[in-house]
Amino acid sequence: MVLPTASLADTNEQLSDTASVEELREHREEEKRWGLAAVVRKASIPYSQGASADVDDSSVMSFVPMMFYRGDKFYINGTETGYQLYQKEEFSANAVLRMHFIDIPAAYQNSIGGDTGMGGIQLRYQWDKSVYSFAEVVTDPSAHFQANVEVGAKYEVGDWYFHPSATLINKTSDYNTHYYAFNQTHIGGGSDIKVGGKLRYHVASNLYLLGGAYATYYDRNVRHSETIDDNWHTEFYAGFGFFNDSSKPKRSSISTKPYLRVAHGWATPSNMGEILAGETVKDEYNNQLSSVFYGHPLTDELFGIPLDIYLTPGLVTHWGSEVQDFTTELVVAIKAYYTVNWPVKWRLGVAEGLSFVNDITYIENSEMERKGYEPSKLLNYVDLSLDINIGDLINKKELDNVWLGYSMHHRSAIFEQASQFGRIKGGSNYNTVYLQFDF
Repeated sequence: MVLPTASLADTNEQLSDTASVEELREHREEEKRWGLAAVVRKASIPYSQGASADVDDSSVMSFVPMMFYRGDKFYINGTETGYQLYQKEEFSANAVLRMHFIDIPAAYQNSIGGDTGMGGIQLRYQWDKSVYSFAEVVTDPSAHFQANVEVGAKYEVGDWYFHPSATLINKTSDYNTHYYAFNQTHIGGGSDIKVGGKLRYHVASNLYLLGGAYATYYDRNVRHSETIDDNWHTEFYAGFGFFNDSSKPKRSSISTKPYLRVAHGWATPSNMGEILAGETVKDEYNNQLSSVFYGHPLTDELFGIPLDIYLTPGLVTHWGSEVQDFTTELVVAIKAYYTVNWPVKWRLGVAEGLSFVNDITYIENSEMERKGYEPSKLLNYVDLSLDINIGDLINKKELDNVWLGYSMHHRSAIFEQASQFGRIKGGSNYNTVYLQFDF
């Protein structure tokens, strides 16, 4: 009897198909460009004694946590984020949103409202590998407009990175009146000139030092106004950060996998220290939230330590109760997981980022009222988590991609040290449970 045999071509085709399936199963993400930094910003205060009672500070300092990420379309660059709407060769059109600092004495930043944001459309042209220029129109939430033109360059020399720039800032009369006279008197529009730059130094591995300095020469109408007594405004930055190791090539394959996390949590008036000590107090109104977070893989190591690091945007729903209405919270953060393999797989996680709510929740507002602060919709975000692998726990390999965990959902303002968060102390905490699915 002759057994049927496959031809050599058929065999190779089958092997090829098998390899394709295995490649699909073992698909790995590419390492991304990312960073997380903490800097101190010191800026001069240009307002005269007559601009507001008891204004005698000459400068103001603020602590500024920063995230960095560069994707194909979307980017986060410290205090600015953007999305590429269109690109053709060296030209691109982008939507941009950046932090807009209001440099008034720290004592007034909470009552006036702290810093704000400017968003709009930017047209950008890349002249060569280093030199760029852009023109943009941006506005704050109250329709105070700027039209800006910038020329700059980015250079890397050894362990150093330099980014000098010069910007022409064209402002409307409404803008000048609002930001330089607090709407107390009229100031005409005009154009400022801003020059300076930022730098970064690679210390070792993923550790970098950051710095920067800028000087702005005010337009004629601002210089001659009664509320301003300086012709120049200066700002300085200094800090440190964690970035991709520039001494190594970017890896084409990392072990970190994307994830989807679904959580539900309960508010508590307890602070972070009390929660970590196991002294949680229940919110008397039982306010609750539900959230969905996506984990976008960035890398799988930091300083040679195996850490799964993600960019993690999240959508949070705060449910209505007898003391608050339904409200939405948006989060973007960078999260790191450290995995322990004994006796089963479990992980410790920590995230740092930004949180914005469209309405202040009861648990947060009640604390601000008690402490005498005006609340801020934008706050620093921290997530602390502990989870365990379900597949390992019940010895089901098909559930190796599922994790059950606890996380603390924390919003706060960094102890009055951050002008962008309204110079407040405190925030809100929620104890949450979650299921996380790797895919």
